[in-house]
Amino acid sequence: MRNEHCTHVLGLTHPPIPTVRIGLIGLGNRGLMTLKRYMIIEHVEIKALCEIRPGNLAKGQAVLTQGGHPTAVGYTGKDGWQKMCCNPDIDLIIICTDWLTHTPMATYAMKQGKHVAIEVPAAMTVAECWQLVDTAEHTRRHCIMLENCCYDAFALTTLNMAGKGLFGEIMHAEGAYIHDLRAIYFFDENEGGFHNQWNTAYCMKHTGNPYPTHGLGPICQIMNIHRGDRMNYLVSMSTQQAGMTEYARRTFGEESTEAKQTYLMGDINTTLIHTIKGKTIQLQHCTVHPRPYSRSHTICGTRGFAQKYPVSTIILEDAQSEKTTNETTEELLLRYRHPFTAIIGKEGNRKGVPNEMNYIMDYRLIYCLHHGLPLDMDVYDAAEWSCITELSEQSVLNGSRPVEIPDFTRGAWE
Repeated sequence: MRNEHCTHVLGLTHPPIPTVRIGLIGLGNRGLMTLKRYMIIEHVEIKALCEIRPGNLAKGQAVLTQGGHPTAVGYTGKDGWQKMCCNPDIDLIIICTDWLTHTPMATYAMKQGKHVAIEVPAAMTVAECWQLVDTAEHTRRHCIMLENCCYDAFALTTLNMAGKGLFGEIMHAEGAYIHDLRAIYFFDENEGGFHNQWNTAYCMKHTGNPYPTHGLGPICQIMNIHRGDRMNYLVSMSTQQAGMTEYARRTFGEESTEAKQTYLMGDINTTLIHTIKGKTIQLQHCTVHPRPYSRSHTICGTRGFAQKYPVSTIILEDAQSEKTTNETTEELLLRYRHPFTAIIGKEGNRKGVPNEMNYIMDYRLIYCLHHGLPLDMDVYDAAEWSCITELSEQSVLNGSRPVEIPDFTRGAWE
């Protein structure tokens, strides 16, 4: 589907919403955390909750009442989420379900006149990415992917510095999702695992980079992707699979069902992206090795360098010479701290929120809807960052051949 006659939704705005009325789909681990987060944001009312497991729906209602909020309209059953999307008393649908249901739910909600906020990744295929873009353009509704890493304090600081030209011309950036999740792949959902172990089932059938957005989102913002440049093509390669099987053997035994499962997903995926303007991006994904957590967040410019992991480091050249400045990384982080961190993050800390970047993300979403402003991340971000999942798999399965990345803005990026 292509909405050739619809104009783009870059900078989309809507009239201010006095109180943003929310319907939340999915009350698993992430959904319940999301519910608790939005309960402390001003100008919000939780109007409806939807969950296929009645027990989790009850947990959600209990969270509301324990927090001093009225219970919400409850929806359950296979078509409960569709009924919720048709509720005229809802402005924003938040989707916290498994990956494969994100796009169908989001497109249906937009067609019912709702704005949508989707957990990461927003889509799993290029076709789904186009569905999100086409539907947002046709309905003129906001569609945001809730990529909280874009609100990380270090990422925001480097974004602020890049906007001031302190890195010079940024030529290369690196992002990653390196996180030892081996145990979670086999956990029961009551012990912190995923419903019906849907993530493990995905790894059995797919390869490539299934979770690119944590590392990619912040550096795309810094490199002005679809705001003056765009990703052009990628090449991707994966190692063979060994980590999951070895972990299962040690944990459950050689003859266990877990140990005998086969996975197409390689242990480590590395993807290289080339932009129209000749810049490069490196992404890496690894969740089955005992590696220290890292999102990399590396920025390489003609006059400066920044990297968050393993130790936060910023190096800048003096504006009048080729010598580096005498300011330490700590001094630079304080000097160029982003206003979102300095103001909103401080407010979150005062409220005792457990995750500052989640609070800033939630606050900004509601603030923009409440004031009728464009959102910080749009549907094109959601599509561009999510499409890497399928495109990296295509490249891996075809001997790491280059794969073109679509221009979801249809030329409007220029």
